[in-house]
Amino acid sequence: MNVPIEDDGRKPEEAGADATGAETTDDVRATDATTDEDAEERARVEAAIKAGEEAAEEDFKAEAERLVVERDALQRQLDGVADEIAAAKRQADDSTERLARLQADWENYRRRTAQERLAERERAAERLVVSLLPVLDDMERACGHAQENNAGDAGVMQFVEGVEAIHDKMYGVLNKEGVEVIDPTGEAFDPRIHQAVGREEDTEAYDETVKQVYQKGYRMGGKVIRSAMVIVTYGGPKRPTPEPEVAAPEEGAEGACPQGSADDGGAE
Repeated sequence: MNVPIEDDGRKPEEAGADATGAETTDDVRATDATTDEDAEERARVEAAIKAGEEAAEEDFKAEAERLVVERDALQRQLDGVADEIAAAKRQADDSTERLARLQADWENYRRRTAQERLAERERAAERLVVSLLPVLDDMERACGHAQENNAGDAGVMQFVEGVEAIHDKMYGVLNKEGVEVIDPTGEAFDPRIHQAVGREEDTEAYDETVKQVYQKGYRMGGKVIRSAMVIVTYGGPKRPTPEPEVAAPEEGAEGACPQGSADDGGAE
């Protein structure tokens, strides 16, 4: 069956031109649509970029704020540690100073106690020696009395010799401990180590001379532990005052003149 073709009365050229124009319009429309899509895409991209930048900026600000807070916290910790270090240093200095004072106190205490122990030993030894001195006195008096009254008795004299030997041995033991006898017969009276128990006139001896020792004195380690009891003279000439010693000039000293040079000069 043949279908009739409608003829719109236009020429083929016109029909072709219309078709071409329709295609161009479609192309323009398509291009516009593409342009709109590109613009929308760019807008979306720019929006995404902006959103990312804003998010990054927010993250940066948040991180910066966190770091500032952390830094401040660390600084506070550091300040606290510095304060603790300073306090510990002060405590260490104080402990060192107290230790030095304690050591000084200990040294002083040790020296003081050592001196006290030594002094106590010396006092104990002195008390013992002083208590033994009357024994020596009794031995000496007994021997002297026996010699005066029993000089011809050989047995008594032998006994006296034995007592004297014991006396000498006992004195030797004391002498090793620094004990010395003070026997100032014929010396000038010295009230520091002598005790006058009587006076006797003697015009030949110097005045204030020890005439007789009634009881010997003793010193121990340079200290007088018992003064000598003495009889002192009076009525004699005054004892001359000793002249002070003059130091001899050193040999070869400048300005020293040989002896007799002044006389030689006068002779000229």
